[in-house]
Amino acid sequence: MSEPLVSYTWKSYFVVQADYQLWANDRLFAALGQMDTSLLRSAQSLPYGSIYGTVESMLSESRSWFADLREDSLPTAGSDIPADWDRLIEVTQELVRALQLWLEQCEDAFFERQVICRTSDGAAETLWVRDVLTHMMMRLAHQRGQIAVTITRLGYRSLETDYVYYKREMSAYRAQLAALPLDRVSS
Repeated sequence: MSEPLVSYTWKSYFVVQADYQLWANDRLFAALGQMDTSLLRSAQSLPYGSIYGTVESMLSESRSWFADLREDSLPTAGSDIPADWDRLIEVTQELVRALQLWLEQCEDAFFERQVICRTSDGAAETLWVRDVLTHMMMRLAHQRGQIAVTITRLGYRSLETDYVYYKREMSAYRAQLAALPLDRVSS
């Protein structure tokens, strides 16, 4: 069954993209949960050294961009990255969920604005909100891809995290909900 054609606003588009990030991260973290935990911190020829380092980067970069969007100051870089693997995953997912909830509260006009962002060397630059959000979503997908390749290279199975799989799963879920009697949906 195909999904009805829905017109996306920038807001609805990025709310869905944040939901996709949560879903894809859940699948990635589930695959990582099947691995020997010593491999998570071992050197793996990744830009951030290890799988753990790459997830740390996912969290710290997303925090920085999210702070720029909210025009907030950021705590000292890396000062509050959890040392515990399970807590790192939890905090990473909490941040993406917070972003999604925050985006749901934003006015449509927010997505047509520009914000001042900090570059990695501390310089200020002005970017469109939608470009910052696009970068955030693509960066998370890129880093998940780096980890997925590493998982496969180490002989483990990585779960599919492509956007089309997310859309298929969500469509199937909506169809299941639609098939429920109304009294079961509301309870």
